[in-house]
Amino acid sequence: MSKKPGLTVLAGPTAVGKGTVSTYIRDNYPEVWLSVSATTRAPRPGETEGVHYFFKSADEFDSLIADGQLLEWAVVHGRNRYGTLRSTVEAAIAEGKSVLLEIDLQGARQVKEAVPDANFVFLAPPSWEEMVRRLVGRGTETPEEQQRRLETAKLELAAEPEFNHTVINDDVQRAADELVSLMGLTPHQR
Repeated sequence: MSKKPGLTVLAGPTAVGKGTVSTYIRDNYPEVWLSVSATTRAPRPGETEGVHYFFKSADEFDSLIADGQLLEWAVVHGRNRYGTLRSTVEAAIAEGKSVLLEIDLQGARQVKEAVPDANFVFLAPPSWEEMVRRLVGRGTETPEEQQRRLETAKLELAAEPEFNHTVINDDVQRAADELVSLMGLTPHQR
């Protein structure tokens, strides 16, 4: 297996399947270290502290920002804040691990300023209609929140040219394998 440790940033519009592709990689590629974000949003059903996110109060998040402990952070969909703990990413890279950072567009732009030699991958939907179907189908947001996320997604889709690579999420396994390949690792034989 070729191993090119470093940081790969995965971003894309809401409901494109970033979390699904990342979970597939976590479950099938133990050689990839998946960064866990901090967030002020409440846990969704089934989410576990330290596995899916580090859930923080607004005051705790403010302290992380003030102390320079975040590699990036952003307000997402005008509501909750998300950020990446600088120390965990730097430690994993120092250990020679291939790090995958799944974040939103705002965060990806901050990481690009802080770590310009990172590998930036845009995860795109096969179509707008499929992205809408996925967002509505997951049933985790109110209709108002769905509409807000879709308005944000239109802006996020326009940012695709800012990235080094684009992966179409038409099939989770195929998209994950392509992403792993772009990280310099060898996809598993299926």
